[in-house]
Formats: sequence, C-alpha cells, structure tokens
Amino acid sequence: MDHRPWLASYPAGVPHTLAPYPERSLYGLLEDSVRDFPDAPALAFWVPGAPLGKTLSYRELGQQVEQFSRVLVSLGVMRSDRVGLVLPNCPQFVIAYYAALRIGAVVVANNPLYTERELAHQLSDSGIEVCVVLDVLYPRVHSVREAVALREVIVAKVTDYMPFPVNLLAPLKMKREAAKHGEPWPPVPAGASVRWWADLMKRSYPEAPIADVDARKDLAGLIYTGGTTGFSKGAMLTHYNLVANAMQGTAWFEDMQEGRESIMCVIPFFHSYGMTVAMNVGIYKAAKLVLVPRFDLEATLKATAKEKPTMFPGVPRLYIAINEGKDTAKYDLKSIRVCLSGAAPLPAAVAERFEEITGARLVEGYGLTETSPITHANPIYGKRKAGSIGLPISDTDCRILDLDDWTKEVSGGRGELAISGPQVMQGYWNRPEETSAAIREDRDGRRWLLTGDVATMDDEGYFSIVDRKKDMIIVSGFNVYPTEVEGVLYRHPKVLKACVAGVPDARTGEAVKAYVVLREGESATPEEIIEFCGDERHGLTGYRVPKLVEFRDSLPETLVGKVLRRVLAEEERQRTAGSAGG
Repeated sequence: MDHRPWLASYPAGVPHTLAPYPERSLYGLLEDSVRDFPDAPALAFWVPGAPLGKTLSYRELGQQVEQFSRVLVSLGVMRSDRVGLVLPNCPQFVIAYYAALRIGAVVVANNPLYTERELAHQLSDSGIEVCVVLDVLYPRVHSVREAVALREVIVAKVTDYMPFPVNLLAPLKMKREAAKHGEPWPPVPAGASVRWWADLMKRSYPEAPIADVDARKDLAGLIYTGGTTGFSKGAMLTHYNLVANAMQGTAWFEDMQEGRESIMCVIPFFHSYGMTVAMNVGIYKAAKLVLVPRFDLEATLKATAKEKPTMFPGVPRLYIAINEGKDTAKYDLKSIRVCLSGAAPLPAAVAERFEEITGARLVEGYGLTETSPITHANPIYGKRKAGSIGLPISDTDCRILDLDDWTKEVSGGRGELAISGPQVMQGYWNRPEETSAAIREDRDGRRWLLTGDVATMDDEGYFSIVDRKKDMIIVSGFNVYPTEVEGVLYRHPKVLKACVAGVPDARTGEAVKAYVVLREGESATPEEIIEFCGDERHGLTGYRVPKLVEFRDSLPETLVGKVLRRVLAEEERQRTAGSAGG
C-alpha cells in the first residue's frame, strides 16, 4: 500500500500498518486492561440532575462482567445467541456488552428511542430471546414482547449504579418527570414477568468459561443500519473487525497513554461510532469512560469539569450546543485534548469556536456501520483540511469508482467511494442479496465495500464526501450535491442549522430547497438566504442555488445528529398531495 498517496500525508507518529492484527475475542481488550490496570478508574456514571457520579475501577468492572456472564449462562444463553440491549450509556450497557462477548454470544444494541414498530423489527430480525432493558424503557419492550417471542427480559435501573443518597432521591424526581409527561410510574408494573438486574447480580452461579472464538468468522455484534431509508438491516461485525478497528482508531490518536486517558461518552454506545470510538477504544487503552446516558448540556459541562476527560468524540450538534451554551464559560473544559467528529459534516466555524473554548484539537472523520465504523480521519497533529473527511486510517485502502460501473476507477473526479480493510463487515444479517450488492470482490480476491457515498480525493490523499448517491438532486439534468449547498448556508452568520433536499419542480424536474434553523434572536427572509447563496464568492452556479427556503424551529435528526431527509421528503409529499387535493 506504500504507493497510496495518503500515506505521505500521515503524521510521523501514525503507522502505515498495524498488521498482523491479533485473532482474538473483543472481550480480550477488557481482560488485558483489568490485568494491567486493576485500580484505574473504568466507569464514571453521571446522570442529568444528579450532583455526582459513581466510579467503578477496572477490577470492579471485570468482576461485574464475569458475574453477568454467569447470569446469562444461567438463563440459557449460549455461544452465537443474540443478546439484546435497550439501554442508554450506563454501566449496565458496558457490563452486559462485554459479558455477552465473554461467553461467545452476539450483542445487538438497540436505539432506546425506537418506535414500537422499529424495535419489533430489530428484535425479531436478529432472533433475540434475552433482552436487557432500562426500567423507564420497559413499556416499549413489553408492548412487542409477545410478538417477537422474547423469552427473558432483564430490567436495569439507573439507580443500580448511583452512589448513596442519590440512589434514593433520584426515583422521586423520576416519578415527578413521568407524571409531567403522562408516562406510567412505576414503568414496570408489579407482577411483571421480568428479572431484575440488581437481584440477579447478587446470586451465586456456576463458573462461566471464557469462549474460544474464531475471530475472523464469529460475530461479536449485529449493528443495525439503514433505518433512515426504511427498515434497518444488521451489519455482521466479527471479533476481528472490531478488535482491528479499535486498534486502528487508537493508532490515529497517536499520543494516547494507557491507563491515563479519560473519554467523555455522550455519543450513544448503541451506535457503531460510540461503540468503537468511545467504548472499545477506551477499554482497549484502559481509559476512564465518563458515561452520560443522554446529552444534557448542564450535565455534560459538569461532568467535564469534574472528571477531566482528555478525549471527547462527538457529532457537530453536540459541539454546537457547547459553543452556543449560555453557561459554558462557567466551566473548565481545558482538560479536553482531542476530539473526533463524525456522523455528519463538521462546519469549519463550529470546529474553530470549540477549539477556542477548550484548547482541544477537533477534527472531522468518517466511517460507516459496515466498517466498524472508522475508515478516515483528519490528522490530529498534522494538516487538517476543512470540509474533508481526511485520510484513510492505517491498513485501509480506498478507491473512487465510476457511479455506473464499479469495475472502473475515476481519476481526479467524483465517484463512489469503495473501501477495503480489516474493519469491513462480513455482510448483512440474513440479507444475501443486499450483501452481494454492497460487497464486491476484485480479480485479486480483495473485498470492497461500496459505500453509496460520492467522494473525491485530492493529490495529497485527502478525501471529501460530496454526497450520498441517493440524495443527489437533478436540476434540468445537472447534478446538485446537497452538502455543497449546505456548506454555503453554514457560512451565513444567522444560520444555526441547515439541510438541503430536492423537491419536485414542473419545469426543471427537481428544485433545490433549503430548510434553515436560525440562531436564537435572529430573523431573515427567504430572499436574503437565496441572495447570499447566489453570491459568486460562494461558488454556487445558478442551478445549485436554493430556489425555495423554509425556516424551521428544528430539523428532524437521529440521536447522532444526522438529518432525516426522508422525514422532510415525506412532509413535502404530503404537502403536495394536500395542495393537489384542495
């Protein structure tokens, strides 16, 4: 791979290769940290509204994981069985995750905010029989339990790992919150057919031996993806995939020190980004994981000031919230050294402001669930390029392919990004046709993932995502890439958030429409936004300038900050249908 142009752009401390990668269980990362740093802090748990968090050492975490692996075996969980998690970032997530891996089971983490329909699909599709759920999320699981044939439901509480007296006071506040939102309390009714985490963890069980896994073939996790365009599908990630990507990610953070780092874990672990960049990388390097179950600005600022995280992986909307926070200046955030932003494009102005506030280095990266997920990042201590996803990380090969013929490479232009490396998934769970469409083998037998993203590569090996193939807007036969237009919108001083999509147009087929959220206290007209985008200094040719502008209070987003264009498209469809009907 030495001929790849990006290798010449690597910082001196980042290796070109880490091969050969160890063929071992992902659980082994925790096992090593427990052995080498038993007294180092492993988990610091912070709950919004609580005055302080509770900390577990690596020795204690190892003991809890071993105990819960015995619990799972006692409930009939066997090697290759899928174990479901419906949990936010909390100690039980980390414990259950590594306990399942310890016995060779497969982790299936579920978005706690899924609708009943989405949750039922995922539980049923993966064949989960045993599920761990937070008590306040139980009603959603209960509603689908019979339909998806869940055999065992283990209910955890956030108070299980809260210090005294917060563990006694918190339920009173939670009860008031439930009443305010019209939610049932207690969320798990008396007599419900469930098992309680706290009770199970107190009992005695026979030993549960550590599974001997085939790292290249045995699955560690099914991570579901594609839910923004329909029913999600499970990316099959092996132990080898996830161990390799944890090592690749760690190598990019070239100054990480074992047993001395602290990672702010706001990005959800059920998402591949949070799972690898926050949890697995942290466990691999025996870092302290500062767990915040949901993003709350005050709780995040307090936890940062108290726990002194050195790393803060996140998404643009988290950094924007901190930048814009009225009380941010009251807290000491200077412990943060490095941040990797993913899941959505990072506006240069957002990065610059965050770095002013914290003194940290904030760079944009890129990945997909299908790649465990990290594939690209801007150098932490090298040349960063605004608007670029950076360089392929160690042992990651990339090609830019013709949009209509994957066998042809594009030189110097736009094409579909294809990725090969140790982090590329086995395929989609029970989806052989979709697997065949996404992963292709070249004449040398190398497996390439076709990402569906339109990209470019410059002469220094830096990649930029132009857009998703399916999000491309065609105006009078010309291609318009929404992210290019959004990049201009974000330069407008009054714009906080923006999204661009194509809407039907009788004359041009499609027209460019901008959905804009203004900064607090600002006002603007559609004409003002359109004129700004049309200014020749911004480089948008006429057909790429928005024709329509809609101001909104918010944009529909996933938990990790990706704008749900399908929701905006459905709103437009209903609006158009209503107008036609009227």
